[in-house]
Amino acid sequence: MNTKKTRFLLCLILAVFMLFLSACGKDDGGSSQGGGNNDVLLPISINGKEIRVGETTVQTLLDEGLDVSWVDEDYNRITVDPATQLEENSYYTGGSIKVSDNMSFMISFTTDEEEVSLGQAVIARLELTIAAEDDKSVLETITFDGVPVTELTQEKAAEKYPDWTGNEVMWLYYGLEYKYDLNFDISTGYLNKFAVERTYDVDWNS
Repeated sequence: MNTKKTRFLLCLILAVFMLFLSACGKDDGGSSQGGGNNDVLLPISINGKEIRVGETTVQTLLDEGLDVSWVDEDYNRITVDPATQLEENSYYTGGSIKVSDNMSFMISFTTDEEEVSLGQAVIARLELTIAAEDDKSVLETITFDGVPVTELTQEKAAEKYPDWTGNEVMWLYYGLEYKYDLNFDISTGYLNKFAVERTYDVDWNS
């Protein structure tokens, strides 16, 4: 009888202890959930045309009227041919989206488990470098997660994404699926470069 009572008390104590641990996990600011909603897609837009890294295809960019080009084997920049066949499970770099005569996004493409045309390749990475002499009226048409890049300072990024890491010149997030790299001018605090990337298990030699 005493043995049964002892076992019952031990089970009761263990149950209370598990409830206590569960409550502590909920009160730790969400750290048990990987920092909240960090590992999600943050879209980029150019003049109102949204690009969703990991979802948007090259053909979508072309249909939107964006000027997409490609560096060929001789390092010449040519307009992309969406019918060009790409290998399966591969990653391609050397693409760009022209925004103005002096400004272009650098983009990379990826393919899935089957050969597809270049038009159906998905945008895997997107990067923009901003120079001091770039036309501000053009930059105002480019947004990162809904914020014009002309308004995105290091202070604003730290406030908007408090679970990211960095310092006065960068604010970073490297998740399981997405990577965000924001770089800032140390003298002004304003954005001067950013990159958005989705992680893929592909052939990096393409």
